[in-house]
Amino acid sequence: MADIDSGSGRATPRKRADARRNEATLLDAAASAFVASGVDVPVRDIAARAGVGVGTIYRHFPTRADLIVAVYRHQVEACAEAGPALLADSGTAHAALAQWINLFVDFLVTKHGLAEALQSDDAAFATLHAYFLDRLVPVCAQLLDAAATAGEIRPDVTAFELLRGVGNLCVGAGEPRYDARRLVELLIVGLRHGAPAGPR
Repeated sequence: MADIDSGSGRATPRKRADARRNEATLLDAAASAFVASGVDVPVRDIAARAGVGVGTIYRHFPTRADLIVAVYRHQVEACAEAGPALLADSGTAHAALAQWINLFVDFLVTKHGLAEALQSDDAAFATLHAYFLDRLVPVCAQLLDAAATAGEIRPDVTAFELLRGVGNLCVGAGEPRYDARRLVELLIVGLRHGAPAGPR
């Protein structure tokens, strides 16, 4: 995504910011299309959701694999960046953790739409699982540590355990008789069991 400056160096940062916003809009549209219709959804449908031409998508993402990887990374980054913001803005660390896990569940539901593609042999997908863990485990650990330090949850649950547990609860999210989000909420409430009486 090269930015062509018309002569003023001061215009470049704004153009770059606009380009990032435009790409984020496109990736959000692609994620919604993947959830609604699967990863084989026609590119023209994604373009229509994003309000851009098909050529714009191919210019940024020459192959479908490029687009899938970009959507996945975009969603991981949004989830990672939300953790510290929620911690700063929520009334309690436990509330921040619960809200962040809710965002994580949203991510997982979308990811299940990508699951088949991500399990393919395409080399473009090879590093995504490690990327997911590298970005999200530390954020979850920060939220857990804050809630445990405040005496709001038990201190013996690790970030990896919690994320793995939530992921397992979300596996059946497409089943009409199964409410994954309700089970995840019960899990987060259950973290309070065994919490110390006050801040450590």
